Amino acid sequence: MFDKPFSQACENNKDPILQVLRNVFKPVSKVWEIGSGTGQHACYFAEKLPLLQWQPTDRDENIPGISRWVIEAGLDNLLPPLPLDVNEPVWPVQAIDALFTANTLHILSWQEVTTMFERLKTLLTQDARLCIYGPFNYGGNKTCASNARFDNWLKARNPLSGIRDSEAVLALAEAAGLQLLEDEAMPANNRLWVMQKSDVN
Repeated sequence: MFDKPFSQACENNKDPILQVLRNVFKPVSKVWEIGSGTGQHACYFAEKLPLLQWQPTDRDENIPGISRWVIEAGLDNLLPPLPLDVNEPVWPVQAIDALFTANTLHILSWQEVTTMFERLKTLLTQDARLCIYGPFNYGGNKTCASNARFDNWLKARNPLSGIRDSEAVLALAEAAGLQLLEDEAMPANNRLWVMQKSDVN
């Protein structure tokens, strides 16, 4: 039997994130999650937001672990996880009204972050809501010593990863038609960005 993965960070941050998601996702009926990781967030948010359908996704290697969490949760509004790699030219979705992603941008390479926003430019519907959770640099600087250490650890594992500069990510988001509505402080020196698609074309 595949071991069920566990992330203590998910346990630590799920409640503060939920307090924001309750309001942000109130107008939508289905949320796509990119990079569901262990699956803990998907299960918790689907349980606490029963009027939403929650669609977890991740790379192939993480699907078995997420499936364990989803099956054990047994929630009608929590869908089976789908394999999704941001590098793929075709994603398993035609339109997205709401999207959540946590602790992904510093794991992806910068090219993959760029590709993700290019895909979202065409997949996000008008007025779609997007929530991004994770650490960011501001003004090119690390926000604290622990984030600097974390960034060094990430780059030692994979030189293409690392904490992203907020200004660079926001430029990609703007090019994809997204506006930043909220920048909320979160536990462990993380942020939760709330964005909305607003095409001007």
